[in-house]
Amino acid sequence: MIDTERPAYDELVARLGVPLGVEDARARWGSLVREARSGTTTLITRERWEWAALVPLSAVPGVLSGLPLVPLSTARAKLGDLVRQVAHPYEHEPVLLSRHRRPVAALVAAAGLTDGSAPRTLPTADVMLLGGGTIVLALDAHGRITASVRDQGGAEVALGTGDSIEQALDALENG
Repeated sequence: MIDTERPAYDELVARLGVPLGVEDARARWGSLVREARSGTTTLITRERWEWAALVPLSAVPGVLSGLPLVPLSTARAKLGDLVRQVAHPYEHEPVLLSRHRRPVAALVAAAGLTDGSAPRTLPTADVMLLGGGTIVLALDAHGRITASVRDQGGAEVALGTGDSIEQALDALENG
């Protein structure tokens, strides 16, 4: 038998405020996305039992690559469907929201925010790439891989080395 009871969202409401209905969220979409990019989480509900949250990218658990990517304008028009999609009781897969094909925020299942886990910190490499930076991989004279992270202006902001690409990128995160 399928459990149709909604999770207890009282803790979320106390922490994040009363959820917006889909139509209210659509009407304020631009400002809500700006707030999410600045770190604010907004609850959105559809038909009282389907709850999602508009969150900053740093609050998305796991790896971002491979997740659905939806343009902001499409997301606004299909917000009700997206809330239903991410709130699905068996598949809590986030949806990334993009501007010019670059992720800027995400919709996640609100139920995933109730466990009290802290938002993850994006690895250095992910943060730099999402912010328009680059990662340059090179093989040095000793056969080791060097990963150099550069900001949008081309200035080197992090450097990692290792015997493999994975180790070099790992050194960025742990160094």
